Amino acid sequence: MSEFSPDVLGAAASEREVQLTTFGRKTNKPRRVTIWIGTDGKRLYIRSGQGMRRHWPQNLLAKGEGAVRLGKTEVKVKPRLVTDPADARAVSAIYRRKYGQFVRPSKPDEPLTLGEQTTFELVPVEDST
Repeated sequence: MSEFSPDVLGAAASEREVQLTTFGRKTNKPRRVTIWIGTDGKRLYIRSGQGMRRHWPQNLLAKGEGAVRLGKTEVKVKPRLVTDPADARAVSAIYRRKYGQFVRPSKPDEPLTLGEQTTFELVPVEDST
């Protein structure tokens, strides 16, 4: 399985916002959004604070691919929707450390927040060229 380079992981840790490109479910046209990104030092995570109401998570799931621009580097990625509530809450903790009190994680006895429901681990796509 492919891993992200240390440079990509470092950029994800230090950059406040990154550009995510998805492809339209119907049009297949590229769409770019500015989002927050989190990392545990090995993996990259993104999430939609408005849940599936936004087009980008719908496009990312439907097409199964996208790209993240970290500084001057663009990395092709596949999404893995985080479905385990404990894992989604762990990503909330990563986001809270980076972004502060703007991130409100749910408690184990509460329903997941919209952001936790639409948490994606990004998996690097190996270049087959």
